[in-house]
Amino acid sequence: MSAEAVWTPEDIPDLSGRTILLTGPTMGGLGHYTALELARRGAYLILAGRTLSKVDATVSAIRKEVPGAQLEVLELDLASLASVRKAAAEAAVLGPIDVLVNNAGVMGTPYARTEDGLELQMATNHFGPFLLTGLLLPQLVASGAGRVVSVSSLMHTVALKAPLGDPLVKKGRYQRWPVYGQSKLANLLFTGELERRCRAKGVPVSAVAAHPGFSGTHLVANGQTGRASGGIASILDATVKGISQPADAGAWPSLMAVTADLPGDAYVGPSGFKQLGGPPRRVGRSKLAKDTDAARRLWEISEETVGLRYP
Repeated sequence: MSAEAVWTPEDIPDLSGRTILLTGPTMGGLGHYTALELARRGAYLILAGRTLSKVDATVSAIRKEVPGAQLEVLELDLASLASVRKAAAEAAVLGPIDVLVNNAGVMGTPYARTEDGLELQMATNHFGPFLLTGLLLPQLVASGAGRVVSVSSLMHTVALKAPLGDPLVKKGRYQRWPVYGQSKLANLLFTGELERRCRAKGVPVSAVAAHPGFSGTHLVANGQTGRASGGIASILDATVKGISQPADAGAWPSLMAVTADLPGDAYVGPSGFKQLGGPPRRVGRSKLAKDTDAARRLWEISEETVGLRYP
């Protein structure tokens, strides 16, 4: 595809024989629409989510549109390192994995600590995916040309510093949106560092990232109220959807990141005004997101936190 060409889902090749594990496939969200398009192209999909009934609902919805879809369900709570380890152990029997899509996340949640003592947003959006990627790395390597896609956000630009403090210690007053921005910055620092480490060690896995622009998903309502509908949650959800692009369009950057011929550490986002919407293309990132020293330090902190060193 030339630099001038506009990418659309029509550019997705036949994915028969390729295995893709995607986290966060909740109905109506980015993961749902990403999985749907991949299923249309014949991919074997492993859909990993915290609530199995919700994952099952997505499976049913996809099978209504793609009757022959090849779908597996995996229980995974990224906020729990024990759950991540259990899910990775269960996924080990599924053979080589061509692509891991770290899509699941939480947004703007009230202050909470997980069972591992980690702040909830950093745990779910960074430390859980960091551990999952490391545990699945042998299967990504076994595919011969594995790819890790991390879903970041425009909000990474609000982070004024990288999250390099002790993740088990609270410092200062909790501010949900700056912390969310730091977790999304962590996604980009992770992507760059994973790519560099794999290249340095000759590991046949590449790392890229994507962001959806401003998309109409349930994330905001869930983060603010703990639910996607009912009362103020429904009002907030409708407001977001009224001023944003549809969630299926928000999935396009992820789909491009999963399937297009891209260099390592590429970042894909919408091409429209301020990257809020429009067809996807390669985009830039904040100066802080390019800080290789911060990326290295965050990697070391993450290895210590989750108890796993890789690659």
